[in-house]
Amino acid sequence: MTKRITSLLLAIGCLGLLAPAASAQEAYPTKPLRLVIGFAAGGGTDVIARALAERLGGILGQPVVLDNKVGANGNIAGEIVAKAQPDGYTLLYNTSSIVISPALYPKLTYDVTKDLVPVSMTANLPLVLVASKKLEVRSAQEFVSYLKRNPGKLNYLSTLLMLQSLGAQATHVPYRSEAPALADLAGGQVDFYLATAPGAIPLIKDDRIRGLAVGTLERMETLPQLPTLSEAVVKGLEVGAWSGIMAPAGTRPEIIQKLDVAIATALKDKVLLEKFAAQGALPRYMPPSRYGAYMQEELGRWVQIVKANPVKMD
Repeated sequence: MTKRITSLLLAIGCLGLLAPAASAQEAYPTKPLRLVIGFAAGGGTDVIARALAERLGGILGQPVVLDNKVGANGNIAGEIVAKAQPDGYTLLYNTSSIVISPALYPKLTYDVTKDLVPVSMTANLPLVLVASKKLEVRSAQEFVSYLKRNPGKLNYLSTLLMLQSLGAQATHVPYRSEAPALADLAGGQVDFYLATAPGAIPLIKDDRIRGLAVGTLERMETLPQLPTLSEAVVKGLEVGAWSGIMAPAGTRPEIIQKLDVAIATALKDKVLLEKFAAQGALPRYMPPSRYGAYMQEELGRWVQIVKANPVKMD
């Protein structure tokens, strides 16, 4: 009888020791989160990410601090997060560049599908075809005509999909991030670009660059004067940039789930949606499994696009 009582007391004692450990796991987060982004402060992606980070901080009860690690098409940020502790406190705010980089960069130091795991897709950033005001074109039709008459003469920032659709050629000019790229476009050092709407809209409204067409299938409320690429360039052509959040591989499923629920909640917030709309961005939510499947499809698509175009990065 004494042995049975002793065993029972020991079992109860062990349960008491396990309870705090379980509670500690469920308490996440207990300190600020670091959201690493591969693009410069002030650019379209940065503006959207900051607005989302602020709302997530309120939902999670801990600050979510944006950390700009610029360079290599977002790959520096990707590498930092891929090699971080999988504890849920270092996350990546990625853009659609993450599915393009494996095809463009043969020396990529991390594996998108093995070293990172999807949390949620967060937003869609419509793209806008813009041109330097030094380029003597005033409409998308004039631009396409000029481009086809002058193969390889114009230089561009990032428009592979559109060029492939047109069967046209131009010279690619790589940039570390969108903010300096748009500055050079405004200065006439670059001829044309498919820019994110948040980055392009202020410069179009200030008459520093010329808007030619939008990448959405329907005209944008923020740029109603511009036709769509489908209307003016190639019927059915739609191009856009999307963004989301990823975590280091090995992050516990319950942490991923908590982050996903917080993101889904944030994307229903009226104030956040107003901030998105002011930048021409649209909320676009996908949970981890759907987001992962979508990225796999896009990875395959961009491998084929890049194979058809002689573009490589070091």
